[in-house]
Amino acid sequence: QVELVESEGGLVQAGGSLRLGCTASGRILETNLMGWYRQAPGKQRELVATISISDGNINYADSVKGRFTIPRGSPKNTVDLQMNSLKPEDTAVYYCNARQNDGRIYWGQGTQVTVSS
Repeated sequence: QVELVESEGGLVQAGGSLRLGCTASGRILETNLMGWYRQAPGKQRELVATISISDGNINYADSVKGRFTIPRGSPKNTVDLQMNSLKPEDTAVYYCNARQNDGRIYWGQGTQVTVSS
């Protein structure tokens, strides 16, 4: 079992920045991938960015490339998401995600990010 606790999101103006944090506890040694997904109203949950625990490889959705980053050098049980140049279309509930070696997937409770125009 893995528990994921996300930091609070917030309201930010377009063009602004926000940083989300997620800390994992429990059977974290069996985790091979962590990352962030988001779900806007009326839309499916979509990948934002993931980081491989073993080799540090990071994958970004095309919609956030160049604006969002997962900072390197963080403890392996945490995954932050630095969001810059935010747009109104980034408004969504953001979920932390962890995948384990056996394929099990865990989710955080979600945190609201709202970008005003």
